[in-house]
This record gives sequence, structure tokens and C-alpha cells, in this order.
Amino acid sequence: MSEVLLKLSNIKRAFGSGEAAVEVLHGINLEIKRGELVAIIGPSGSGKSTLMNIIGCLDTPTSGSYEVDGHNTFNLSQDDLAALRRDFFGFIFQRYHLLGHLDAKENVQVPSIYSGYKKDRRLNRSIALLEKLGLGEKINNKPSMLSGGQQQRVSIARALMNGGQIILADEPTGALDSQSGKEVMKILEELNSLGHTVILVTHDPRIAAHARRVITIEDGSIKSDEINCEGKTHKNKFEEKKLVLKDSWATSFNAYFDRFKEAYVMAWRSMLSNRMRTLLTMLGIIIGIMAVVTVVALARGASDKVIANISSMGTNTITIMPGQRMGDVRSGKVRTLNINDLDAIKGQPFVDSASPTIQSQVLLRHKNIENNATVYGVNDEYLRVYGMNVAKGRLFSSSESLNYPQICVIDANTAKTMFPNENPLGQRLLVNSMPVTITGVLEDKELAFRPHDALYVYMPYSTLMSRLVNQNYLSSIIVRVKDGFATAVAEKSIINLIESRHGRKDFFIQSSDTILKSINQTTGTFTLLISAIAVISLIVGGIGVMNIMLVSVTERTREIGIRMAVGARQSDIMIQFLIEAITVCIIGGLMGVAASVILGYILSMIIPSIPLSFSLVSIVAAVLTSSIIGVAFGFMPARAAARLNPVEALSRE
Repeated sequence: MSEVLLKLSNIKRAFGSGEAAVEVLHGINLEIKRGELVAIIGPSGSGKSTLMNIIGCLDTPTSGSYEVDGHNTFNLSQDDLAALRRDFFGFIFQRYHLLGHLDAKENVQVPSIYSGYKKDRRLNRSIALLEKLGLGEKINNKPSMLSGGQQQRVSIARALMNGGQIILADEPTGALDSQSGKEVMKILEELNSLGHTVILVTHDPRIAAHARRVITIEDGSIKSDEINCEGKTHKNKFEEKKLVLKDSWATSFNAYFDRFKEAYVMAWRSMLSNRMRTLLTMLGIIIGIMAVVTVVALARGASDKVIANISSMGTNTITIMPGQRMGDVRSGKVRTLNINDLDAIKGQPFVDSASPTIQSQVLLRHKNIENNATVYGVNDEYLRVYGMNVAKGRLFSSSESLNYPQICVIDANTAKTMFPNENPLGQRLLVNSMPVTITGVLEDKELAFRPHDALYVYMPYSTLMSRLVNQNYLSSIIVRVKDGFATAVAEKSIINLIESRHGRKDFFIQSSDTILKSINQTTGTFTLLISAIAVISLIVGGIGVMNIMLVSVTERTREIGIRMAVGARQSDIMIQFLIEAITVCIIGGLMGVAASVILGYILSMIIPSIPLSFSLVSIVAAVLTSSIIGVAFGFMPARAAARLNPVEALSRE
């Protein structure tokens, strides 16, 4: 194995482009052997930090060749460079660059997370390193609770977490007092004695004096490369460790899952540390999801209520009416629907029950009480067709339906209105000028398309036709289809039957299925329209997520730089920010759903007439939509974060 560990050949680095380009390094040629303790010294602006960044693969040269253990870094991908920083180099920065929301042991573990090491192994090693560096009692302390010297020791422990074959220390004592500085240098010398290759960047000759080899750089060029006789050199103990850029464990499924889990934990902690910003980010999503779920619930509730009312008329009902269609102005002149048609229909095998209907507006009088009402002429099967029941008394019989008796059945509202303080059964009621005897009172039940506070009277159709309206034709025939028979087949049979009897099609049919389909289609269109409007608010919320995430990237640029410096891949950074965006949107979605349910409950308490019916499908769809918004609008900020230059990111405050 070659003794040369790092080899730089004619390295140049320029910033800017074109005529504005400024060259900072001018053809650096340098070899560093295994196990050396090297100091790179020079004044501020000499290019020593730029050279350090290139050595640590935080930056790339404009031209030249740089080899790490025989690997030309020009041929390496971004992920391979991240692997070098993660598993080969260990960084010690002047400003420590610890993550403020993590405690000491968690800061130390960051490089090993990106290497895919198991949790127990990470935890045990981080504690062991901190104890070795005299921080055994500070493992749960966050950086704000540590002194400068202690923070630098945590930084050293982090550099050693994955092995740290090469320790890169950029002004490691620059922000420390003299005593802390001496302790840090002692630790670095001990690490070198253990075989670590240590490269110091400093402007202080006293720090450089600790090194065996001192390289002086001025104005972007090496001015001297001298051996310090007082410095010590040590045998390299990493000779058997060959640089491997791709580790099988690090690319295994368990490693990916572990990194994802840790990314989620880090994202969650970041959100908690910025609660107000996170809540404001969620607000647009909460409002959008609440609007969508509430609108769908309102539409479903209204639809369910109408369908329930229609169902109350009886299931599988078919109504035959004269004319071509509903609203046909000529339908009043069509008088061909008669009792014989009813008898023919009742003989069909699919008919459960059938009744004629003749309708008229009348004046009801009893003693000094007068009210307008609607009277229906029906037969004894009418109540079965509509699923109605008699609460008191009885309905007229089939023979009474044919013999013009002056009897009737009234609904519950008519009974309360016309007979407020007496039993209506057996009482006489004037319908227009005709007296009728009440034989029964119906159960109080809402019927579709009939106002609940209106008055209704039901009498034999023969009585109404001969004694009140003087007509010999029917207004309509209502049929209830037997269970098990398809309504569509029954419709077709009735059409063929009546058309053959009349010799022409002078009638039209309405069925409960047709009405339900029409209502569902109408409410579906309405729901879609309103939901589309609500989705606009979701999109606006998504844009808010994107803007806040972009702000978050800007605020956390230094954190991104730290993570990249210790070996985070671009995909690791992107996943973390995507997780944050998705988590914000999912939590916002769930909060929106909860807010919608609470709003629905309050509305049902205050205004019972407003029906809401929450659908599990719509709730799941809303949460999925919020997740998709998180991905869609979080991608750009996440991509921007992943593409940051590590050096530029680290220099941000």
C-alpha cells in the first residue's frame, strides 16, 4: 500500500467567471503521507481554508488532479464524495458547527446515521467517544449548555465517529481560550499517535509548532514545506484499512429504512423547534382540507336526506303520468289513463301493489276551523305503495274504493290542525261542501316533495272522481315493484303494455331509480364544482408550504452544510426536507378533517336542518391529497437544499 494518502497535482481554484474570475489557488502540488501531523499555515486570505475545503472534498478545484488513496476525485459522483467525507475524513471546525436541536451524543452520531450503522452501535460508540474525551456527564446536553471547549470536543468525537482516518481541523483553537486550546491540541496529538492523519489549518505559529510538517501558503501558492524537528511522527495504524466508497450494509434495505427513520425524527424535531412557523405553514392546508371535507359532507348529507325521503315513498316505485314529459303543457288534455289500465298493470307478475291517484285542492271545515288542503283519490293499496301506515282507525277496503263512500283517512298534521282537542276518528269533516267521515289517521311521516306542514286527505278514488272533481280518467298510476324484480325491466313492460292498450305513447314514466340517479348526478356535479373551488385553497396552501419551506432552507443553510460536511448525500438532504413538507401537509390534513367534523357537529347542534354526512373515502382522499401537495410543493425546496454547495452553506450564519 502506498505511503502517499493525499496527492494534489497543479490544483487551481478560481471564483467567478469570465473577466470577473479571481484565482485563489495557483497550481498547488502537495503530497501527504499516512500518519502525518501536518500544519498548513498562512495569513488570512492566503487560500489555506480553500485548500482545506478541497482536501476535505467540500469543494472542487477548477483544474488539476486530486487523489485520495489512489481515487481521483474528479471521477467521483456527488454520492461518492459524500462517502469520502462520511467514512474517510473527520472535520473539526473553528465554529464547532454542531446542530443546536440535538444533544451531544446525537450530534456525534450524525455521520454514522448517513453510513447506515445500526442504532445500538451508534449510541454505544458515541457515548464511548464522549466519555473518552471527558464528556461522559454531558452526553444529554445540547450545544447551548456546553462551553466552547466542550463543544469542540463534541466536534472531535463526531469526527471520529466513523473512524476519521484523516482529521481535518480548520482553526480548531481559534474560538477557544488558551487552556481549552491546549486541551484540544493535546487531543489531536493523541489522535495522531493512534495513527490518524491530522491536517491543521491555522494562522498561529504556536499551533503549527505541534506539527511534524509545516506547510506555509501565501497568496495561493506554497512558499515552504518544512519538517519541524520538534514535532513527532507516528506509525500509521490504518494501513490495513483500504478506502471503500460503497459499503454493502450502507446500501441495504435496513440501512435505507434506518436513514429514513432518522430523517423523519430529525424533520420532526426541526418542526417542533419552529412551532409557530410550522403552524402557519399548516394553516392553508387546514383551511383547504376542512373546506373540501365539509362541502362533500354537506352534499352527501343533502343527497342522503333527499334519497331517504324518496325511499319513504316505497322502494322500486314507478309512476305513470299522461303527457310526453314532466312539465308538458298539453298533459292536461290527455285523458286516456283509466281504471282498466290500472287493472291490466295489477295483473303483471312484477307488481307488488298499485294505486290510482287523483289530486285536487280543497277547503276543509270543521266547526269554526277552516284550512286549505290537498285531497288524493286512491285505493286500498296506496299506503303499501308508499310505505305508509295507519296510526289510528283503519283504511278503507278494496270494495269501499269502488262504491263511492263518503269516508277518508287524514294525515297526522290534519288531525292536529282540524281536531286540536278531540279524537278525529268518526268525526265529520267538510271537504269543500261534501261531508266525509274520518276512518283513520296516518302515522306522522315525511314524504318526498310534500311540505311537512301541509294538510292531506285520502279518500276512495271513486268518491273523489264522482262527487268532487267529476272526471272519469286518472291523474296517474303509482306502482310498487316486487322485491327481486329489476325496475328497468318493469318499466319496459309497463310501457309496452300501456302503449299497446292506447295505440300510442301518450304517457311517460318516472321511477324512484330515475329520480335517485338524477339527484345523485346533480349532487355529484354540485359537489365536484364546490370541491374544485375548495381545491384552489389547497393549492394556495401548497404554495404557502413551498414558500415556507424555501424560507426554511434559507434559515437552515448552515445546518445543511454541516450535514453535507459529515457525509449526507444529496438524497438524504432532499428526503429530510420532503419529509418535513409531507408531514406538515399530512398533519394539516388531519387537523382539517378534525376541524370539519367539529364544525359539522356544531352546525348540527345549532341548525339541525343542515345535514352533514362524512365519508371515510372523502376523508382518506383529503389526507392523500394533502400528502400529494406536500410532495409536489415540497420538491422544489428539497431539491434546492440538496443542491447547495457545502462550503457556501457552511459559511452562512
